[in-house]
Amino acid sequence: MEQNFDMIYLFGFSPRYGNELNRLLPIIRNHLQKGRSIGIVLIHDGVIGASSKGKITTSMEQLRNLNCKLYVMKPDLKARGIPLEHTHEAIKPIEYAELVDLLDSSQKVISWM
Repeated sequence: MEQNFDMIYLFGFSPRYGNELNRLLPIIRNHLQKGRSIGIVLIHDGVIGASSKGKITTSMEQLRNLNCKLYVMKPDLKARGIPLEHTHEAIKPIEYAELVDLLDSSQKVISWM
């Protein structure tokens, strides 16, 4: 994986059942306005927002429209019964080895869980 980010966020909250993503969005926008490259990995219950089926929250739609790269953990999708083919096209599914590469190549790793 050839991606180098200034910051990578690990996001683990379901966007359907809380305000965590609404609190994170202004921070990400601020970083993007400063020219920082941002990657976001949806993990744990955060993968619920990766589905292209069912209700898509406003906050997840806003996240998808930002100029950052979105990833979702395949094992977490599987654990929550979300078929890989239902992953939104703007979000790249990855395995643990790819996550390790992303974390290793990023300057900062921020856990939002």
